[in-house]
Amino acid sequence: MATITSASISTPAHRSDGLAKPLAELCAFWRKFVERAFNPYRPELHYMRGPGPAWRAKHLARSN
Repeated sequence: MATITSASISTPAHRSDGLAKPLAELCAFWRKFVERAFNPYRPELHYMRGPGPAWRAKHLARSN
């Protein structure tokens, strides 16, 4: 089982050059991206809806 850990990158609060907010937004984007991209739980891979119309047509033709 994989464990994902994240390290937060903090920017100094005293920065006044306007770089702190875009850098924080970029870090938040990458954090969310990595979290979603490497999430081991993928329910859509295990979701089964059952037999479809092609399966039914094939098997109903055999049973008649």
